[in-house]
Amino acid sequence: MDKQEKNKDSQPIEKDLNGNNDLSNMKKGPISFLSGSITSFLFSFILYLLSQKIVIYFYSHRPSNSSEIVMNISASINTLIIGLSFLATFSFAFIGLGLFIVFIRSFFVKK
Repeated sequence: MDKQEKNKDSQPIEKDLNGNNDLSNMKKGPISFLSGSITSFLFSFILYLLSQKIVIYFYSHRPSNSSEIVMNISASINTLIIGLSFLATFSFAFIGLGLFIVFIRSFFVKK
């Protein structure tokens, strides 16, 4: 058993690359925070572009039905889709900002 050992309950115990048994004690460094921040900002930028295209699509393709119920349902679904796309954009941007703040903070915390 190279990477795993068995404990007394015959459950596998995960090991990291150094042979340590506890993977939860691995420390995250500033590079980890910076790469997470950049990745999250990249996702938010891609989602922002996608959200803009969704808004343009729904604006240019209005439903052409005379039924008031169909128009209300269509407007509700359009609003829901647009709102969720911008919510995802905001979420990734906010996570990226938080990780960048943790990256900066990691230089000021004494070990």
